[in-house]
Amino acid sequence: MVGLGTMGAGIAETLAHRGLAVVGVERDHESLRRARARLAHSLDRAQGHGRLDPPSREDLLARIGLGTDLAAVADCDLVIEAIDERMDAKAALFARLDALCPPGTVLVTNTSSLSVTELAAGTGRPARVLGMHWFNPAPVMGLVEVVRTVVTDPDALEAVVALAGAAGKTAVVAADRAGFIVNALLFGYLNNAVRMVESRFATREDVDAAMRLGCGHPMGPLALLDLIGLDAAQAILASMYEQTGDHRHAPAPLLGQLVAAGLLGRKAGRGFYPYTAPDSGEVVGTGTAVGTGTAVGTGTAAAVEVPPVRRVGVVGSGTMALGIAEVLARSGHEVIVRARRPDAADGVRARVRTSLDAAVAKGRLSEQDRDGALSRLRATTDLGDLGGCDLVLEAVVEDLAVKRELFTDLDKVARPGAVLATTTSSLPVIDCAMATSRPEDVVGMHWFNPAPAMRLVEIVPTVLTGETAIAGALGLARAAGRHPVRCADRAGFIVNALLFPYLNDAVRMVEANYATIDDIDTAMTVGCGHPLGPFALADVVGLDVTLAITRSLYEQFREPAYVPAPLLEHLVRAGFLGRKTGRGFREHRRR
Repeated sequence: MVGLGTMGAGIAETLAHRGLAVVGVERDHESLRRARARLAHSLDRAQGHGRLDPPSREDLLARIGLGTDLAAVADCDLVIEAIDERMDAKAALFARLDALCPPGTVLVTNTSSLSVTELAAGTGRPARVLGMHWFNPAPVMGLVEVVRTVVTDPDALEAVVALAGAAGKTAVVAADRAGFIVNALLFGYLNNAVRMVESRFATREDVDAAMRLGCGHPMGPLALLDLIGLDAAQAILASMYEQTGDHRHAPAPLLGQLVAAGLLGRKAGRGFYPYTAPDSGEVVGTGTAVGTGTAVGTGTAAAVEVPPVRRVGVVGSGTMALGIAEVLARSGHEVIVRARRPDAADGVRARVRTSLDAAVAKGRLSEQDRDGALSRLRATTDLGDLGGCDLVLEAVVEDLAVKRELFTDLDKVARPGAVLATTTSSLPVIDCAMATSRPEDVVGMHWFNPAPAMRLVEIVPTVLTGETAIAGALGLARAAGRHPVRCADRAGFIVNALLFPYLNDAVRMVEANYATIDDIDTAMTVGCGHPLGPFALADVVGLDVTLAITRSLYEQFREPAYVPAPLLEHLVRAGFLGRKTGRGFREHRRR
């Protein structure tokens, strides 16, 4: 193990903990002293948490030989470097290792962003030089990316994958391209989130809440950047941009401004968020982070006092419409569901009751509350019955022509001042608003499926939406026990605009034989803590829905990288739409 900084010492500790003999080398005695202290501190913590007893600690230390003589690694079967992330320094080290070690020794770089192929080409053994990207902290994180080049010896690849397994890690294999798997998918998404805040499209809090609540991510993108370190993130993005030329990897100007100001994230005590102290994860205050400003369309709606929404009309009788109706009825609102056909209207209460009964059976709802919710719910086929509602919410088919016609009709029957809301996930809210004579009363209110389980609601004002309508939508979402976030009327809003380019990038990885579907999904679940990998998620969402939303993003932004991956289009054409058809990126059992 050459280089015993935070990462190198963590890797050495992990390997020794699994019974492997490790030779650790630092460049000078002062660096070696710090490495010993770093290792001792980590072992003290493990012992303090009961993960290591004193005899095991001594055995572990006995398996690690530390020194400053690089020649000590000459007898090792495999050498890992974890020195500074500079190509010149790594290349010089690999040239020395190539001269010191026998031809069969495998040389491994822990780089997170540099070209493994370039390092391999500088040696006399390019087939036995690979990447092994560990994640920080190495003793805790379960993922290791093993990076192969076009000339990698299969035996060497097998040896490195086996080493990761012996270390108790999950190995995924990726080709040598910028960012490997995790960073290639993660940092485009993170940079996109920075640009959202930079353009005042949404606030940092709303962007982070949207991705936590809407996608189940353990952290929002801005909080994650603060944890990674804004300087480290900027360096990774710059390296990826240099290799790909993709402007999505060009670090957002706001990121560079924060780094220049010394606001590097948690380690500095301030980044996108202010923290109680350097290296603390506790956020203080609720003021706006430097450089973020106010989100477009936010105005002062939170301060506008409007009567609470009591009666709600829901147009539609599909899964989403009835899920929303159930949530609102359970939260004390009077709900009128308008279905187009009598048979659909007749089935509304029965379908909602089935869902409520399931909640009662699971102990999540009392019989009394179920009966109360049902007493507040009724169905109709007459749009005019919604005339007395405080807010009317449409949840019909995702077709702009259909929605515009419906809003024209709602404009005629809704009382003056009633809020008219659309649940669209990808269509322009302004187009719905302009189908009415009262665009100031029209707002987007994007619920997530299944509505009874998902806490997030995206509130989407247009450039014409009045503060009263915004306050009404926000108030209804909060009264229903949901967490509203606000953003401007732009394709994808927050969640879809961040999520679907990431899914499309993952499909392109597979198209390019960059990594397998299983390895990509594993990388993002094990490495980033996502509840589902991108392919598992696309199969749940539906590949037809994924394609439609990706197309809508491309049509608005004209970003070349948003063009739907051909593989996605081919699967949809073949009728492989995901779980609902029994086959998407994977095969599924039909229920």
